[in-house]
Amino acid sequence: MATHTGIEGVIHIGTDAIGEIKGWSYTEGVATHDTTTLNDTADTHSVGTTNWSGSAESFWDLDDTAQAALTIGASITLKFYPEGAASADKYKTGTATVESINASGATDDMANVSFSFKGNGALADATVA
Repeated sequence: MATHTGIEGVIHIGTDAIGEIKGWSYTEGVATHDTTTLNDTADTHSVGTTNWSGSAESFWDLDDTAQAALTIGASITLKFYPEGAASADKYKTGTATVESINASGATDDMANVSFSFKGNGALADATVA
């Protein structure tokens, strides 16, 4: 089994890599529906729809094409590359809505920006050609 360090990771908005990226994450989940009845001795449930969300944090770069595409409410195509984006590398891809943007700065730090996304449809497995 291959392992990878976080430094290999890349995230793309469409075909553009987010510049100055410091970190990213995504979470996949599933909705569950309680089916427990009064005489049951243990909880039961059925499985509903899947969902996902994610975030990215960067040094704020106002000239970066990918960062500029991340505006509140924008529908974007995300690609999460945990092992890099070289030929045969595996990644996750999906359409998402930009839910929030949080920018910050301090005298002892660079200007930072973080973006939060909510999946719109499934997050799919893919392989770099």
